[in-house]
Amino acid sequence: MSSHDNLADAVKEMAIQAGFARVGIAPAGPVPHAEAYEAWLSRGYNAGMAYMPANREKRLEPAKLVEGARSVICLAAQYDYIDRPAGSAAFVARYARGTDYHEALKHRCRTLGDDIRRIAPHFEGRAFADSAPVMERSLAALAGVGWIGRNAMLIVPGIGSYVLLCEIICNLPLPADSPIESGCRNCGACLAACPTSAICDDGLVDARRCISYLTVEHRGTIPAEFWPLVGSRVFGCDTCQEACPQNQRAAASPRVAAPACGECRTLAEILAWTRQDWDAATRGSATRRATYEMFLRNACLAAGNSADASLRRPLTALRRRAPELSREIDWALARLVGV
Repeated sequence: MSSHDNLADAVKEMAIQAGFARVGIAPAGPVPHAEAYEAWLSRGYNAGMAYMPANREKRLEPAKLVEGARSVICLAAQYDYIDRPAGSAAFVARYARGTDYHEALKHRCRTLGDDIRRIAPHFEGRAFADSAPVMERSLAALAGVGWIGRNAMLIVPGIGSYVLLCEIICNLPLPADSPIESGCRNCGACLAACPTSAICDDGLVDARRCISYLTVEHRGTIPAEFWPLVGSRVFGCDTCQEACPQNQRAAASPRVAAPACGECRTLAEILAWTRQDWDAATRGSATRRATYEMFLRNACLAAGNSADASLRRPLTALRRRAPELSREIDWALARLVGV
């Protein structure tokens, strides 16, 4: 075994000790799935995410993002999967419950980098946690951390897709790991479960129809055709992951330590939020990605889908404070008539 092999093994062991559930090594050269990425863009599936076509060269080749890069250490951190809240609780996607994962993962990466430098003093690298033009799922698949499922999520064997990804692009010439075979085969559970048919047969997801995009990224009015399909979701959507057999099998296994689930909030509480309430509730959380106005918009639609007559009062009160949401509020109140 070469010294580079020994170093790679040591890096992987230190990554596990730093709290990551899986680790793999990918080369810093061109990433696979470039054609799928271009097809996704050409069809307009990126919707309003204008940042996705930007920095194409850097996105498709990590060595152009970090000078002198030779390898990419691909890391997956598991997060907890709590059952969907019932009644008039506002649904927040699992990854966004608890503290903001961006800084938490970067802190783990910095710890890992310090550990690597102790055995490889010439180590230099930059950590990325969903904050730069990096094809993180493609790189993780190339590194054998998991495979890209039909819902475009990375699925890690034995863990499923409830993982957060980050990378350290570095100057170490570490031997690359091999990709693993997809476990999806002919399973179409995620396609069948998607409430808006946003998942296409070729494994691409049309963000224009995706409830996660519509509630988290999309500013302005959500197209009315999707209002009844939003359900109780005020931030994100886990439906395709909930349907995935890989996640159902993983749920029966021991879990890696994960951030605690954040406080579950009711729709009545969100509908009554002031801007200061939103600021306090989302500070230090990934849910801050959605603005105050977006939370109110999403809560109106969720209220209309709730069959909870008690929400008529906070909806009526909200009309006075947010007349720009009158269409959503009127729709929700009409849905609650006779409940």
